[in-house]
Amino acid sequence: MSHHQDLLAGPPPTLLPVDPAAAELAELTDPAKVADVVRRHPASPIAWATLGAIATEHGADPVTIYAYARVGYHRSLDLLRRNGWKGHGPVPWEHEPNRGFLMCLALLARSAREIGEDEEWQRCSEFLRDSSPAAYDALLGD
Repeated sequence: MSHHQDLLAGPPPTLLPVDPAAAELAELTDPAKVADVVRRHPASPIAWATLGAIATEHGADPVTIYAYARVGYHRSLDLLRRNGWKGHGPVPWEHEPNRGFLMCLALLARSAREIGEDEEWQRCSEFLRDSSPAAYDALLGD
């Protein structure tokens, strides 16, 4: 008996491992304490996403938020690639460890739009929709 892969189905969903910073971030709202988590876990997408979200809530300069989002996005791409992602395919919002990447991508899209980087807004928002329609709806849906 042979097994055939459906080549039209596309790549399988990427499911990231649990992010060790996630437990430390629960309930934190103080930017300094979140920054301490980033220092301990600089490769953590959820740490960068949380830092960007809290900076947004505290009225930080959009350029600062953009920088946090960009670092988190690039750290996310490294993590995705180490976990079998080939540059495209689903990254489900429903899988909790994927949320750091998806949140960084949404934050990057929003902050890009805020600083007038319209091409990046378009690219990142489409990338988010392609990766996870549920994340797009939850994070950018109007």
